[in-house]
Amino acid sequence: MNTLENFRQETRSWLSENCPESMRESVSEDQIVGGGSKQQYDNPDKKLWLDRMAVKGWTAPTWPKEYGGGGLSKQEFMILQDEMQLINARAPIGGMGFSMIGPTLLDYGTEAQKAEHLPKIATGELRWCQGYSEPGAGSDLASLQTKCDDEGDYFRVNGQKVWTSGAQYADWIFTLVRTDPQVPKHDGISFVLIDMNQPGVTVNPIKLISGNSPFCETFFEDARCEKYNLVGQLNRGWTVGKRLLQHERSSISGLSGGGRRGRYDTLGSLPEVAKQYLGEMDGKVADVAVREAVLRNQMNNRAFGLTQRRAMQESDTGGTPTFLTSLFKYYGSENQTERLEIQLDAMGSQALGWEGDAFSALEHKLTRTWLRSKASTIAGGSSEIQLNIIAKRVLGLPD
Repeated sequence: MNTLENFRQETRSWLSENCPESMRESVSEDQIVGGGSKQQYDNPDKKLWLDRMAVKGWTAPTWPKEYGGGGLSKQEFMILQDEMQLINARAPIGGMGFSMIGPTLLDYGTEAQKAEHLPKIATGELRWCQGYSEPGAGSDLASLQTKCDDEGDYFRVNGQKVWTSGAQYADWIFTLVRTDPQVPKHDGISFVLIDMNQPGVTVNPIKLISGNSPFCETFFEDARCEKYNLVGQLNRGWTVGKRLLQHERSSISGLSGGGRRGRYDTLGSLPEVAKQYLGEMDGKVADVAVREAVLRNQMNNRAFGLTQRRAMQESDTGGTPTFLTSLFKYYGSENQTERLEIQLDAMGSQALGWEGDAFSALEHKLTRTWLRSKASTIAGGSSEIQLNIIAKRVLGLPD
């Protein structure tokens, strides 16, 4: 038996013994553990599963062991993902600490920054959010105006960010700020880490049409940022910020999970949903047009998953954080959106239930999920931005 097969058997045995039964079922997005000092555990198994995986280093499987990770190779990581999927084990924790700032600190952070922040992410001690977009700087992110002034032994930050997902739960924020307003806009930006638990930071959640409030407005009023929390060089934060976006798109598109289940795959089999609401004909979805749409979406999703897996196998980093992430992010978000639109076609008005006994609990959930999905083609850069990046950076087309 070779080394990888030994690892598979050991992993299977460990998961069987240590993954609680209640952690072996699909979970909606709002039930994912994000960690941090404000995390509430409605089920003690969530904390138990997190702690067991953290001790193993498997909350961040591919991070170096000295920073709280598992030190797994990409082949071992994919085996771990295979074995977790085999028993339907949920990820013990998620969030921007793992998908964005953690990998970026591994790329650009100082040794002190890695040692300070990465282990606390891996154990779920601290939770992070992202401060990029502003009211006047969304798609044109480099137009951001949040000021960061040098006060000698620290930076003083003033300004506003918007769409800061999960800011009401976060302990820290990684953010882009303006440190030199006198130079071309891309050249006067710095990337800094700010403690959210201080009087100079105010968070206001924004309620969405889905009924949830994952996004927030974040205000900085003379907020303090220690100088040792500058990531990369002063006024060179645009390079760091772009790298983080590649990691974000890698996560959204499923690359960092090895091409595993998408955000909306937990809602049930699309063919079975269509059969339930439209009926069957010779074991197939009764409506021909919907049946063809389901088949096309399922085939595209399967091909996409195989392409994700191949990209991960071929990548030196195991997550393909290059401009190619824009291609995966674009296709993945569009395919997921199409899936839910097909589901709407199949379910009709039953996919639009907001409240009341006329709709099941699952139908209520599907309505909110469909509405929430509208953000998926915007998060991490809209589909239009991704197409521009693909045209310029991947295909090399002229401006």
